[in-house]
Amino acid sequence: MKEKLKQLDEYRWWLDKSARDRMNVGAKIIGSRKIIDTLENAAVEQLTNVATLPGVVEPVLAMPDAHWGYGLPMGAVGAFDADEGVISAGCTGFDINCGVRLIRTNLNVTEVQPKLRQLMDDLFNRVPAGVGSKGKIRLSDSQFTDVVRLGARWAVENDHGVEADLAHCEENGSMEGAATNAPRITEKARRRGRPQLGTLGAGNHYLEVQKVEKIFDEAAANTFGLKSGQAVIMLHCGSRGFGHQVATDYLERMAIAVKKYNIWLPDKQLVCAPASSPEGQDYYAAMKAAVNFAFCNRQVMTHWIREGFESVFGRDWEKLGLDLVYDVTHNICKFETHELNGSKRDLYVHRKGATRAFGPGNLKIPDDYQRVGQPVLIGGSMGTASYVLVGTDQAMKETFGSTCHGAGRAMSRKAAIRRYHGRDIKNSLEQKGEVIRSTGTKILAEEAPKAYKDVHIVVESVHGADISRKVACHVPLGVVKG
Repeated sequence: MKEKLKQLDEYRWWLDKSARDRMNVGAKIIGSRKIIDTLENAAVEQLTNVATLPGVVEPVLAMPDAHWGYGLPMGAVGAFDADEGVISAGCTGFDINCGVRLIRTNLNVTEVQPKLRQLMDDLFNRVPAGVGSKGKIRLSDSQFTDVVRLGARWAVENDHGVEADLAHCEENGSMEGAATNAPRITEKARRRGRPQLGTLGAGNHYLEVQKVEKIFDEAAANTFGLKSGQAVIMLHCGSRGFGHQVATDYLERMAIAVKKYNIWLPDKQLVCAPASSPEGQDYYAAMKAAVNFAFCNRQVMTHWIREGFESVFGRDWEKLGLDLVYDVTHNICKFETHELNGSKRDLYVHRKGATRAFGPGNLKIPDDYQRVGQPVLIGGSMGTASYVLVGTDQAMKETFGSTCHGAGRAMSRKAAIRRYHGRDIKNSLEQKGEVIRSTGTKILAEEAPKAYKDVHIVVESVHGADISRKVACHVPLGVVKG
């Protein structure tokens, strides 16, 4: 299928809907020639599969971090008409609202380095990590209901944050209309979620203390409170077992729905339901509950990170300047209005391993960022750089206000484990000066830096295409992995 791609310019590639039977729309890939050369043909085929679904809106998109995934590639965007289209659990993904938040400090790296090992030990002990990890907060059933209804606001109302944190979260840290009770959310999902609030988890989730290595856009960096040599914290995690169970439950329910509504599928992983159907709206409400759990999860961990810095540096977190820059979400479906061909259309935009990148003046972004646009947080892998970008008007015109979300895997976790040894990875990173803390060495092999694409090439593609622009580049000082 890759041979049918037509190059539009240095960073854009087009796959016409004539590329295969039953495609309703064309597909676009954002990426340089290097990106296209390494993109799996199977991922391109998955784009064509999504392009066959009812009510899909042109184009189906792949970002430069795209790779083969479940149904829709990771690093892809699929938008569907609110009236004639579908909502798909497979196009959203399992780790609902797997997102990234960035916390700045007023500490220079020279102040952090002497206490870095002590700091990483403290953070590793405060923030539970690992597969199946359980948090320090024990929620009653009614409290869990409040968490999924209120999202990050629940944490703030329970002394785990401040109002300013909410203002600097996508959706202000909570999506309205979340499902709270059966039958939309199963008891199994609630049971998996209750003990996991405030946990990092495993896989590609991490907590990093980073150094702002380089500034590209002084005006945007000043707006976000970033400067060269500054210590910052990046946190990447999602909705844990709760979100995974919500996805699993609705993949089963939607498998029944496609038969009920006579929807043809090229791949059963793309099970879906009409957006206006009870099944579609039930999933949307349950997904919002998982989204809110993830927002609250990251907010609780932010509180513990602040406590860790207070303990190590002997000052209140406010005096240390540990303010939230922003919190972005991936693996989500959003009801949004976009202008297409001169007219406004209501859409359900699925961003699977993709980040919202709204441009300046959009009322959905914080007041203090209106002039420059939405912060876009691009996490690298341990041992490589991460980026802060900013959303653009071009993204609003071309990609439904979306951009990449990270480096994107270059090999599967199993392949990485076969090729790398966790202890070797840790030794090599610590020889570079990083401090690595993890629950085991296997996860370090899974997440080896070379198991991912080159984040610099990924970011150059979205910057070159002007769907988001570079603001700052960060490098890791200390890493906590599950």
